[in-house]
Formats: sequence, C-alpha cells, structure tokens
Amino acid sequence: MPHALALSPHLDDAAFSCGGTLARLVQQGWSVTVCTVFTRSVTAPSGFALACQTDKGLAPDVDYMALRRAEDAAACAVLGAEPLWLNWPEAPHRGYQDAAALFGRPLEEDPAHGLAETLPDGPADLLLAPQAVGGHVDHVLLVQALRLQARPVLWWTDFPYATRAASVRPFDADMKRLAECQVEGDAQARLHACAAYTTQLPFQFGGMKGLEAALNAEGDVESFRGDAARLPRGIVR
Repeated sequence: MPHALALSPHLDDAAFSCGGTLARLVQQGWSVTVCTVFTRSVTAPSGFALACQTDKGLAPDVDYMALRRAEDAAACAVLGAEPLWLNWPEAPHRGYQDAAALFGRPLEEDPAHGLAETLPDGPADLLLAPQAVGGHVDHVLLVQALRLQARPVLWWTDFPYATRAASVRPFDADMKRLAECQVEGDAQARLHACAAYTTQLPFQFGGMKGLEAALNAEGDVESFRGDAARLPRGIVR
C-alpha cells in the first residue's frame, strides 16, 4: 500500500489546505499520515500565548493544545488519515510576543536544523508540506527544515492565507521553479474535516458559514508545486 506523509505546521493546516487531496488518496487505497509539528501543551501560559486562547473564549486553565489535538484526531478520522503529533511548542510559546512577530523574521534561537532532526524520516511514497504562503514563522521554519533535508516534496498552497491579497510568499521564487500541479480533491471531505477545528473557525472564517463560503469559492481543485509523479493519475487535472 503506498503511503503519503503530510507535514503540517499546525493542527489544521493540512486539512485546510489539502484535505480534499488527502481524502482522495485514501479513497485510492493509500495510507495517509498527517504529522503536525507544533502541538505541545504548555502549562500556565501567559502574555500573548495566553491571549491566543482566551481571545477564542477559552478559560486560562483549559489545555488549549489538548483540545486542538482532539479536533485534529476528529478531522483525520473524516479524511481516513492517521494523526501524528510532534512535541514542539507553537510560536507564541517560543518567544514571539505579538501577532506581528508571528509573520516576521524567525528568531535566531529558533533554528530550522533542530526541527529538521526531529521530522519523521521513514519511507514515504509522497511527502506533502506547506509553501509557507502568508509567512507565518512556524510554516517558514518547516519549509527551511525540509530544504535542509533535500527531500522531494509536493508543496501545498497554504489556505486561507493564499486567498488574502496581502499575503507574502517568502519562498515564491523557488516555488515558481517547480511544476504546478492541480488535484481534484474530495471537497465534501475537506469541508467536514475543516469543520472539526471548532476553536479556529470563528477566528479564521467568522464561523461555519464563513468556512463553507470560503471553501465553495475554492471549489474542489487544490494546487501544489513540486514532485507530483507519485500522485494517482485519476485525481490530477
């Protein structure tokens, strides 16, 4: 059975950006693992890190990341994928003090080579990861780590960042050197998987209706750059 490994910065990025493709791979007989990097629970968060959960209506004593991991497990069940969670803390727990910092330069003490050493290195017939559209530091660090490894990657287009006119594309020159590929995904599976991330929907889309509108505007086509040779031909446009 062929195996696909999706490396997701956060507990929602893979489903948001290429959930339809992951579902179609499962339907084609593939096994799919969604490995999310930044998932560590941090006790007694403070400052900006605490605000990132209280602004979503969650009490300070709630284990925010445990809640998000449960959402991810539910989303992966919809897609037919297996979740895998690495023990890295999200950027607000690593010294990024405000929203602007999340989209600025990575901190010097946040080297990509440390992340590269902890990424799964087992065999996969297809490796998927974000292009870092939008410039979020966690996405940028994951791209840098994978570039250090020099592994062939099918790079997904980060959603919803790519829909925002002001989104930066820090690796755009390199990505444009790679072939573009469009996959006809399972739009309904993507929608239902994305809907599992209930803590994120109001912030990202204004709620469920906003998610539905955003995904309807996208349609069933998901865009990638890179090594698409292993994709089943029946799903590639």
